[in-house]
Amino acid sequence: MLGARIGYYQGDPLKIVEDCALLQPALFPSVPRLYNRIYGKIKAGIDAATGCKKWLVDRAIAAKLTALQDGGHLTNGCYDQLVFSKMAALLGGKVKLMSTGSAPIDKTVLDFLKICFSCPIIEGYGLTETATGGACTSIEDRVTGHVGGPSEALKLRLKDLPEMQYLSSDKPYPRGEICMKGPCIFKGYYKREDKTAEAFDAEGWFLTGDVGLIYPNGSVKIIDRSKNIFKLSQGEYIAPEKLENIFVLSPYVAQSMVYGHSL
Repeated sequence: MLGARIGYYQGDPLKIVEDCALLQPALFPSVPRLYNRIYGKIKAGIDAATGCKKWLVDRAIAAKLTALQDGGHLTNGCYDQLVFSKMAALLGGKVKLMSTGSAPIDKTVLDFLKICFSCPIIEGYGLTETATGGACTSIEDRVTGHVGGPSEALKLRLKDLPEMQYLSSDKPYPRGEICMKGPCIFKGYYKREDKTAEAFDAEGWFLTGDVGLIYPNGSVKIIDRSKNIFKLSQGEYIAPEKLENIFVLSPYVAQSMVYGHSL
């Protein structure tokens, strides 16, 4: 519809870099697991550098991170040519916009990739049950660590979770389970009326199972899960996804699964 071409990868995630060198995409949508891999590959190269090269790369990274945080600037005429053009070549060298979704991504990884590829990375939030509609950050927003405001297709509100100590009356920011309502919300699970009933409250709001907080400007930050959590014997709640995303940053971990036992 927009006159763009779509490239398909070979089917092997380990060959994504090879595919991107051939496709040279302008738009690169992906998921945190792959971005963590790219981050790890770039960091390994930086850690292996020595002498003047190491000094130059460290100085370039520090300068661009400061420019990003202070003014939202993603480019630097000098350092982009000397240092970051080699990093940008990992994805073909022509990326103008990147996006991430499906799982949380670490703020450090996101900011680092922004300066490496000299382009904005928008973060989206949604579920299969919401036709992926949910929330999305703005290209102009230089603050990371949130998923932007709700899309025009739905309404969003918070449900109190007193057992987890998340309340809409919390200060400085209201917290609770994210609930959605709108035309993009699904009608129900196929032949599973019991599961469908569990997914909605009495007023027809879809219960996402994600815990969020709302900033004064309306942007949403995902902070926890009300489902898929473990309650330990001392009463502490553990969110396995948060731990798994930390473990997978290790170059020695291909995939991780946290198993929880209440005792």
